[in-house]
Amino acid sequence: MPTSTPPGPVKRGSGRRAGRPSKPKPDAKVGAPTSAPQSSTAPEALSSAAAGIPPSPAPEQRTVYLAALNKIDPEIVNGKDDKAISRGLSQCQSMKDQKDPTKRVESTNRRFISPNHPDGFGPTKAAFILAAVQTNLCPTY
Repeated sequence: MPTSTPPGPVKRGSGRRAGRPSKPKPDAKVGAPTSAPQSSTAPEALSSAAAGIPPSPAPEQRTVYLAALNKIDPEIVNGKDDKAISRGLSQCQSMKDQKDPTKRVESTNRRFISPNHPDGFGPTKAAFILAAVQTNLCPTY
């Protein structure tokens, strides 16, 4: 019958070959305080910001943005609010690096599509969509 060991601290290197010290994982924080857990969204927010994606809009900002798109053409949102928000945030990311207004309109036209407009809504509506995106989701881009 196997004997059990009393609970307690595990010795470093147990189960490993003698003479080989165990190494901390590369992502381990040695000596970091453990009293305050970090927010699970902090790394995501940092990676989103680094990628040029602005944060999701606040409820009021979201309502104004969706109303602006519906005013241009109700088929842009087409009852899929989250998809319209996602496309707008993706457009912001594209605009961060693309400063040419013509190319911004072209990418907006490719991104905002619907079942009846699989090739986009055309350059005129795409320009209005772009203005709605920039005004409501990423005014500093």
